[in-house]
Amino acid sequence: MYTAEFTDGPLAGQVDNRVLISGEHDPRVSMLAAVEGVETLFWYDEVDTRDVQGRLHVRYRFDAGESDPYLPTREGE
Repeated sequence: MYTAEFTDGPLAGQVDNRVLISGEHDPRVSMLAAVEGVETLFWYDEVDTRDVQGRLHVRYRFDAGESDPYLPTREGE
């Protein structure tokens, strides 16, 4: 297992526990979310990795060009 942190975009601040595949984390992940009742696909790319108390922690940055469009809230972007 590893911890994925989404640093920006529509999932900014969200943290997710993910499974390592063959001992490796995903350098690019997709997340499906409902935006105003519509399923929307967001893509995130790895920024960096670090060890946090013996567990892999990976930060991901939003890829707006590859993601479905969405309208940020006033609190967000």
